[in-house]
Amino acid sequence: EMSDTNVAKTDARSTEAERTETGVMLPPVDVIEDALGITLYADLPGVPKDKLHVRIDADALTIEGEVSLPLAGNLEPSHVEVQMPRYQRTFTLGKELDSEKVAAEFRHGVLKLSIPKVEHAKPRKIEVQVA
Repeated sequence: EMSDTNVAKTDARSTEAERTETGVMLPPVDVIEDALGITLYADLPGVPKDKLHVRIDADALTIEGEVSLPLAGNLEPSHVEVQMPRYQRTFTLGKELDSEKVAAEFRHGVLKLSIPKVEHAKPRKIEVQVA
C-alpha cells in the first residue's frame, strides 16, 4: 500500500510528465505490487545519474531529478535564463514496506525502485501436518 501525495488521480497514468505551478514536473510512475513488496518505475528522461536523488524520510519516499542539457564541449553557460526542468514526486510508504531495504537501479532514463515488505507482512506458507 502506498499513496502518491502529489497527485489525486493515480489510476490514470499519463505518459507525459505533468508540470505543477512551480515548474516542477511530476514524472509518470508505474507501481507493481506483489506478495514480496512493490516495484516502482519512474520515467526520468534527460536526468543524468549524478542529478538523481532518492531519499526516504520516515514514511515519505521522494524522487528528485534535474534534467541536464548537454553543452557543446566544455563550454560554460555565461547567461542562463531557461530554468532547468526538474522532476519531483513524493510517495507515502505503507507500514508494511521495509524502507531500510530499498534497492534502486537507474538505466536508460528509468528509475526502478524495489521496496520489499517487512518480514511479518509477507505471506507465509504453513505446513499442514496430517494426523
